Amino acid sequence: MSYIEVRDLRKTFTVRKKREKGSLFRERETVEALKGISFSVEQGELLGYIGPNGAGKSTTVKILSGILTPDSGTVSVNGRVPWENRKEHVRHIGVVFGQRSQLWWDVPLLDSYSLLKDIYRLPEADYTSRLKELTEALELGGLLRTPLRLLSLGQRMRAELCGSLLHRPELLFLDEPTIGLDAVSKLALRDFLLWENREHGTTILLTTHDMEDIAALCPRVMVLGHGQKLFDGDLQDLLRRFDTTRTVTVRYEPDISALSLPESAAVSRSGSDWIISYAPDQLPTAQLISLLQDAGSIREMTLQPENIDHLIAAMYREMDL
Repeated sequence: MSYIEVRDLRKTFTVRKKREKGSLFRERETVEALKGISFSVEQGELLGYIGPNGAGKSTTVKILSGILTPDSGTVSVNGRVPWENRKEHVRHIGVVFGQRSQLWWDVPLLDSYSLLKDIYRLPEADYTSRLKELTEALELGGLLRTPLRLLSLGQRMRAELCGSLLHRPELLFLDEPTIGLDAVSKLALRDFLLWENREHGTTILLTTHDMEDIAALCPRVMVLGHGQKLFDGDLQDLLRRFDTTRTVTVRYEPDISALSLPESAAVSRSGSDWIISYAPDQLPTAQLISLLQDAGSIREMTLQPENIDHLIAAMYREMDL
C-alpha cells in the first residue's frame, strides 16, 4: 500500500451569486471542486500538483491535511484518515500556504517557534537540535529575535518553512510557497526543499503556478482541471507533447549568402544572424545542427527552447482548461 492513497475523491461547495437588481434573495450555485479523482504517492516522493485557478488543487490539499471533509471517496495517509484522525494526523504533517501565516505577526520568530514546540510537545533536546539544523539550512540565525512583520517576503517564507518542519513531519504540503519571491529567494527555497527531501526522506506535495519550481523539484507531476485528473506522470513526457517550436540563431564567419534547409524549417535573417524556427518532431535538433555545420564555419549559435510557461499555457488550451 502506498504512503498516500486517494480513491474517487469528490467535493462540492454551495456558493451564493451576487444578488440581481430587484431580487430579494441571492441565487445559490453548486460547484463541483473535485469530481472523483484518484492517485497514490509513495513515501519520499516529490510530487508537483498543477492546474489553473479553480482546478481543485487547494481543495485536495485541505482534504489531505484534514481541514476539509470530502462528500465521498476514501483517503489514507500512512494508514490514517485525515479528517477522522485529525489530532494524530497533524503530528505527522507540515503545511505552508503562500498567502497565509502560521507564525505570530508581532513577536520574534524564536517566540513563535517556542510556542510551536509546546503545541507539538517536542522534547527540549529534539527542539534545540532541529531548530539549529533548520536555521542553518535556511539561513535564519540572525533573524530569530526579529518580529515576523519586519521581515521581507523571502525571509518570511523561510521562517514559515522552519516552523512547519520543527516537529519533523513525514509529509509537507506546499501551496504556492514561492508566490511573490525574487529569483534569489526562489533558488534558495528550492535548494532547501531538495535538501530536506534528500536528508530526511520528507514526502513533499507542491502546488504552484511557477513551472520553474516544478521543473527544478518534481520528477513527477499531476495536472488537475475542472476537478478531474488529466495527467499523471513524468514532467518531461508532459512537456514533450507541447514542446512544438524551437528557435536557433546562428552567425557564420565568414558570412554566407544562402542557407538550404528542409521546408519544415522557417528561415529568416536579422543583420548577420540567421534565425531558424523548427518543430523537433519534424526536424530533429541533431539533424538541424548537422545541416547548419555543413553550411559553413559557425561563429555563434544559440538554441532557444520554448518558454516552459508557454508550454503549460498551450497544454491548458488543448485540455480546454
